[in-house]
Amino acid sequence: MNTNLQVRHLTSLDRMLSGIERALGTVCGASVEARPSPSAGHAEIHLEENDRKHAAGLMRVNHTGEVCAQALYDGQAAFARDAATRMHLQKAAAEETDHLAWCAQRLHELDDRPSLLNPLWYVGSFGIGALAALFGDRASLGFVVETERQVEAHLHEHLQRLPENDARSRAILETMKTEEARHASNARARGGAELPPPIPSLMRFASGLMKAVAYRV
Repeated sequence: MNTNLQVRHLTSLDRMLSGIERALGTVCGASVEARPSPSAGHAEIHLEENDRKHAAGLMRVNHTGEVCAQALYDGQAAFARDAATRMHLQKAAAEETDHLAWCAQRLHELDDRPSLLNPLWYVGSFGIGALAALFGDRASLGFVVETERQVEAHLHEHLQRLPENDARSRAILETMKTEEARHASNARARGGAELPPPIPSLMRFASGLMKAVAYRV
């Protein structure tokens, strides 16, 4: 019996099909976490209806943000010029998959749903990620730095706005905030370039629009 093992390298078609599978899993809510949710160590506390709706709105925004993060990383990885950069983006995306699954689980616990516009958010974000990658790996990594910097600030804001007794949502967001900061630091260490104005301002505007819509829809 031949015991030689053949290693199959992924072709462009393989990566495309894998990307389609990931996209469908992301927008259809089929993402599965590799790590248990940080909320696991906190008991569920009854929330008044207004607090429940508010917490659910915030977690819906965060879930949509993770859909966008998956799409951005997928778009950037698909057009990365260097294999090491592609692997770096895919590793970060794996942690974002955990974030996505944790937010989806928390939404379910809060008896609410993800944004109805997630397919639209995904397509738009994938296009932005692909465009960033076309400017080269340093620009693409710089885009990661700025994105994660803004996400970290956004999560800090949500931690202030959550109902004080919603410890389960808070634990998720605190872990996400720590990991988003690490993604930014790692991308900067790999040579991410500082984005010129007005790109960061445009990114904040687009993010603000997404947050306002996803909180309700």
